[in-house]
Amino acid sequence: MKNKNIITFCIFFLLLIFLPVSNANPNNIFLSLKNDEVNLRQGPSFEHPIKFIYKKKHLPVIILDKSETWRKIMDFENNSGWIHISQLSKRKTAINKKENSIIYKSSTTFSKPLARLERGRLLIISKCKKKWCKVKTGNFNGWIIKKNIWGKIY
Repeated sequence: MKNKNIITFCIFFLLLIFLPVSNANPNNIFLSLKNDEVNLRQGPSFEHPIKFIYKKKHLPVIILDKSETWRKIMDFENNSGWIHISQLSKRKTAINKKENSIIYKSSTTFSKPLARLERGRLLIISKCKKKWCKVKTGNFNGWIIKKNIWGKIY
């Protein structure tokens, strides 16, 4: 009996360590890029070298840390670095994380499908319900299942 308890405890402990943590929870602070071209830097100042240049306005990012007027961010592809606060916006956006996600006319799978989305497609969010978000992308306005997107969905 004692061995069973030890094994159960070990399995539980290992699950806690190795289960992936979701980045889409209500405690994360999501912002989006304010401009068409934003520099991601290696550190929190203009003296630090540019690590990467984003060329997509409204791309959602998670705030990981702060240093004065700089924010350490992480994007959908796990790139991280520092961006000046002037380059960030509170606009609610998301990225489609599932290949062939469907945008529906209303918030039910029984409504008319409007479009299939490729993975990585940028979405502008107007509002979210319990399991759905109303989004705009390109010429399409409709509803997408919340679990298929990454970004400001709460």
